[in-house]
Amino acid sequence: MPAHLHMNGDPFRSLKMKFTHAAMALALSGVLAGLAAQPAAAKEVTIAVASTFTTMDPYDASDTLSYSAAKSMYEGLFGFDKDMKLHNVLAEGYKVSDDGLVYTVTLKKGIKFHDGTEFQADAVKANFDRVTNKANALRRYTLYYNIAKTEVVDPYTVRFTLHKPFSAFINQLAHASGAMICPSAIQKYPGKELAFHPCGTGPFVLDKYNPSEILHVVKNPNYWQKGLPKVDGLTFKPVPENSTRVAMLRTGEAQYCDVVPPEQVERLKEAKDIVVEVAPSIVQRQIYLNNTKKPFSDVRVRKALNYGLNKEALVKVLFKGYAAPATGVAPQGIDYATQFGAWPYDVNKAKELLKEAGYPNGFTATLWAASNSSANQKLLQFLQQQYSRIGVKLQVRALEAGQRVSLVQSVGPEKSQMEMFTWGWSASTGELDWVLRPLLATSSFPPANSNYAYYSNPKVDNALVAALKTTDRTTKQKIYDEAQKMIWDDAPWVFLTVDHDISAHAKNLVNFHSLPDGGFEFLRAELK
Repeated sequence: MPAHLHMNGDPFRSLKMKFTHAAMALALSGVLAGLAAQPAAAKEVTIAVASTFTTMDPYDASDTLSYSAAKSMYEGLFGFDKDMKLHNVLAEGYKVSDDGLVYTVTLKKGIKFHDGTEFQADAVKANFDRVTNKANALRRYTLYYNIAKTEVVDPYTVRFTLHKPFSAFINQLAHASGAMICPSAIQKYPGKELAFHPCGTGPFVLDKYNPSEILHVVKNPNYWQKGLPKVDGLTFKPVPENSTRVAMLRTGEAQYCDVVPPEQVERLKEAKDIVVEVAPSIVQRQIYLNNTKKPFSDVRVRKALNYGLNKEALVKVLFKGYAAPATGVAPQGIDYATQFGAWPYDVNKAKELLKEAGYPNGFTATLWAASNSSANQKLLQFLQQQYSRIGVKLQVRALEAGQRVSLVQSVGPEKSQMEMFTWGWSASTGELDWVLRPLLATSSFPPANSNYAYYSNPKVDNALVAALKTTDRTTKQKIYDEAQKMIWDDAPWVFLTVDHDISAHAKNLVNFHSLPDGGFEFLRAELK
């Protein structure tokens, strides 16, 4: 995922409808008509965001921005608060069978979709039947493919049966992509059309959507949580250019600026009517090394590349101090993550390891970056300079999105031309499984998932399976500790940095938060 891309998924389908399509249209028009009758002095919040949207279908979104913005209209059974703590949303609670295969979820009553129909268990089934049907080819299929079947027990109880025990299942349901979409919309708008006709239970209703220009949502007057939302509308405006985005905040054109460039922080802090917020994130960056190709198939070379990079300088030069060297396979803040301390910078040790591996004079390699942003261009230059000190000469290339898909994400190890590739990852389930399994399991080689290093360790694979079979926290932590130690010692990546999340907002906007995964929490946002 661009620094915060969590990847992959699929679709859902089928269900008896209680309302006709005409009824749905009528209900939605009633919602919007009610909104039109509001006083003229509406409290609107404009959010300047760093990139364009991919889709408003949460099950088909591969980027954090899109499914986070979609949360304005959609809710899931569970969710995360601003500190990534799990909580109930549309669900009342759940029970797990002793064998870890069956999850029975009870639903809250009296909640209405935007089309006027009541949210019940049949809607849950419709959504997860859609995403677990591989033929629908939704990106989030890989997040939910372990669901063998979804059954309606009664109107307010749903039962999930898994193919195999999976103790992180509730965290998966809490991921922002696990949204409850109106069954009527699923039926009426198959395929990509659904993205342009969002219908959920959320606090806002769609008014205008153009993926490259705007997402405007207006207050849902029939929202089930009384007194919310506290603003009349939200406008998400894609503004890729850093200085323009910051300027919008300064002039009052925007009340929230997402992804503030580090070099702008100090100036913004001087503004009396602007608040800058800096917090640790769970976005970690790394260089994936192709473990199937020489010289990277030699663990000594991989370790040399970790020793041969000054991560403190990287943080200082490129991030102006608003990041920290990576200290583990997954960052602090991810449940079950173990921290080992950053790889020390040791040029002599790096040269010694290269010599032992048969490369006394270093070697030449190609390094690709996942996007052609100005930040990535600077990163590539920095890495070039750093690695030249240990004799490693890098030919660098910043990929466009299409090139990234065709050259990296769609290619297995046999045909891969990739040697070194830098990108980031955030595990928006808040749990270690969604780092280790998609990035480091043998079964996750592209195009199946995101193991771009083509790393394969049978002991690690077995540990990942074993961890998901147990619901005992102590046992699970022990398994994960051992797996992470093996990965750290194997050094399949060059472990780079963990981002700091930098956002800024107008002083009169409160309770609008950036989340550690790069998403947003804005249910209680208010203009004072």
